Amino acid sequence: MKVAIVGGGICGLYLAYQLGEKEDVFLFEKKEGIGKKACSSLVSERIFHFLPQSRKIIKHKIRGVRLYFPSREIFVNFKKDFFVFERKDLENLLLSLAQKRAKIYFSKETKEIPEDFQRIIFSDGAFSFSQKFLLKGSKNIYLGMQGFEEKEDYSQITEVFPTKNGFIWKIPRGQDREWGIVEKKEDALKIFDLFLKERKIKIKNKKSSLISQGFLFPKKKQERYAIVGEARGLVKPWSFGGIIWGLTSCEILKKHFPNFLNYEKELRKTFIFQVFFSQFLKKIVYFAGFNFPFLLFLKNYEIDGDFFDFSVFGNLFLNKLNLNKLNKFFSKTNQGFSLKNK
Repeated sequence: MKVAIVGGGICGLYLAYQLGEKEDVFLFEKKEGIGKKACSSLVSERIFHFLPQSRKIIKHKIRGVRLYFPSREIFVNFKKDFFVFERKDLENLLLSLAQKRAKIYFSKETKEIPEDFQRIIFSDGAFSFSQKFLLKGSKNIYLGMQGFEEKEDYSQITEVFPTKNGFIWKIPRGQDREWGIVEKKEDALKIFDLFLKERKIKIKNKKSSLISQGFLFPKKKQERYAIVGEARGLVKPWSFGGIIWGLTSCEILKKHFPNFLNYEKELRKTFIFQVFFSQFLKKIVYFAGFNFPFLLFLKNYEIDGDFFDFSVFGNLFLNKLNLNKLNKFFSKTNQGFSLKNK
């Protein structure tokens, strides 16, 4: 089957490699090359399921994140380890694999749905042809910025400083540190510059890119084309990372190829809850952290860094020590409540 893939980022290259084994695949990328997108590439160990070869290009390992609200500090442990990569290394690895199975063309911008192909896959990212003309729905627009401090840091803890709508981060990378921010585009630069100035942090090699987050729906049912990755708004609401979610959408497409209607059904089943509930939960955590920090009474939490699961509430309800803290809280409010272990 003759297949066109529009977009040569991680998702597009991955699909070119996977589908190119059996199909006649053509990939079209509007840029002259790859690896230029601003991206922290802090990815969970799930990456090895999709790309086992990526073990060879790991830069550093991360096991958790420390969040600093104005008057509350909490630690979040990841159930699955995370690893730091260079975005360009991941894309170069995928390019070397995809070139063996697919025909890849750079400097080829797509302004309409390609003809002469039996199936077309759009992996063209945010603010792309597919987002503008083929999708509908509400999306949130953010600006991501990053830079690098020339200071060795082998800590395995990422530090996060929540802002109104996003956060500032520090990622240890071994030989250096990455500092960055994701926020509403009109506020990001001002907040980031002030943060760095107050802490006398100097960074180099600044990059930025716009991020589109929020599950988007096709304007009409289509058997001939499908849309994957960030073009669909598949960016985690709490971390704004999109690599694992994007690759998961690619794996779903591969599973159902060439039936794009079944792909769409499973994609919605997999992600709609994840997107909308995670957005809601993030708002609750931020509201508590900035306004009622005592509600975040635990100092340590454990989560799956990619997909929300209800076991996170076990931190609240299954820990006997926490019941004592709740009882103290209720006694202060004079409500007469009491929680007991059973």
